[in-house]
Amino acid sequence: MATRIDLTLDCADASLLAAFWKTALGYVDEPPPAPFTTREEWLASFGPPQDEEEDDGAWLCDPDGVGPRLSILKVREPKTAKNRLHLDIRVPGHGTADERWARIETEADRLALAGGTILEEFDGHHIVMADPEGNEFCVVAGSG
Repeated sequence: MATRIDLTLDCADASLLAAFWKTALGYVDEPPPAPFTTREEWLASFGPPQDEEEDDGAWLCDPDGVGPRLSILKVREPKTAKNRLHLDIRVPGHGTADERWARIETEADRLALAGGTILEEFDGHHIVMADPEGNEFCVVAGSG
């Protein structure tokens, strides 16, 4: 059995990034782990410092349970360099190279409207983007 992974993004504004990544991935807010009924109740069980705010984190999941969970955690340090790991958002579908590229461009435009930034286009292959806090990701053609 393969090991499952979670992905964690550090950020300055967890609510902003959570909204963007829910739009980008079709993810939803992850329910709190049992036996807790709210995320706040779960967080309180750790005895967090008094200066932590309610919006210090967000936890997202694939509603179909297929993709990795995404934790978005507020940190004090700003982003200072290019990501060493990035996500590829794979746009599904088959067709000609022109049709695949059109789907990539359409998805990049949708994500730009949601707050992302197009950084560079590699014509016919992929588009490099950044989320609202500058975390790089690519929009690429996928299969299926």
